[in-house]
Amino acid sequence: MPIIRIPQIVDLDALPRFDGLQLDEIIVPDTPEAFNDAMNALLGCAQVGFDTESKPTFKVGELSTGPHLIQFASQNKAYLFRVGLDGCIGAARAILEDDRILKIGFGLSADRSRLRSRLGIELRHFIDLGTTLRYQGKKGQVGLRGAVAAVLNARVNKSRSVSTSNWANRTLTDAQRIYAANDAYAALRVFLALGDDAEQVLADRVMPAASGKPHPIAES
Repeated sequence: MPIIRIPQIVDLDALPRFDGLQLDEIIVPDTPEAFNDAMNALLGCAQVGFDTESKPTFKVGELSTGPHLIQFASQNKAYLFRVGLDGCIGAARAILEDDRILKIGFGLSADRSRLRSRLGIELRHFIDLGTTLRYQGKKGQVGLRGAVAAVLNARVNKSRSVSTSNWANRTLTDAQRIYAANDAYAALRVFLALGDDAEQVLADRVMPAASGKPHPIAES
């Protein structure tokens, strides 16, 4: 199992802010036609950043009903799929189960489980950077903030108030859109910046695409 070692950056506040996507680069489909357009755009990508968000649970024993939002990011846009809207599940399934598109994210175990159990979607052809990256001389998974700091020399601001907000709301706030979009986008940016290391991981870890060969990494 190939592992990529990265340095651990202690003083994150000293780094420049991560240059993420802005509101005009974030698409939130709300009709079957809009979901179809988003699906076709994403199906043309070699790889996409990926994440999900769920309405938080606060009571002991309370079960999550998520995912409530599925995020995809290309190199210049993000697409936020609100679960429950007509056209969402079919479009999400086409992308997530496609063996030609590499899905890239962090901590995907819970996302994968919820997609399968709640929505009947099987996540295929993906890399979880949380299990691929390791800090030099340390054990344990690497999170998005640490990876962005080490690989992109940038600081991702993670707002707890936004991360624990209600992702099942019919309308997402601007802050929610920015947060969700850039979780997926930052993962993609980290992967692309790994260069030859990413190529090796792709060759050794990812399930082969339908052609029997991994999908090539597009130039950034």
